[in-house]
Amino acid sequence: MLTGKQKRFLRAKANRIKPIFQVGKSGVNDNMLKQISEALEKRELIKIRILQNNLDDKETVAEQIRQGTESEIVQIIGNQIVVYKESEDNKQIELP
Repeated sequence: MLTGKQKRFLRAKANRIKPIFQVGKSGVNDNMLKQISEALEKRELIKIRILQNNLDDKETVAEQIRQGTESEIVQIIGNQIVVYKESEDNKQIELP
């Protein structure tokens, strides 16, 4: 579980990155969760965009991603979700 200070730190870092995944009409599936997990292992912090044609609520999509990847949701802003998971092999971000 992330503290408020850690979330603020990660939000500041996420401000400069671009979304690398998009959740569309089909929603979140197993293949997408696998790819997100691999990206989190390499980058630790990623953004995911929810497209307009997605019928699910953004909180529902964020929860599906959190459970499927065993990660932490840093922020949901607009149609973007910021996700963090500490890497085991490629540790790059030192949390305060």
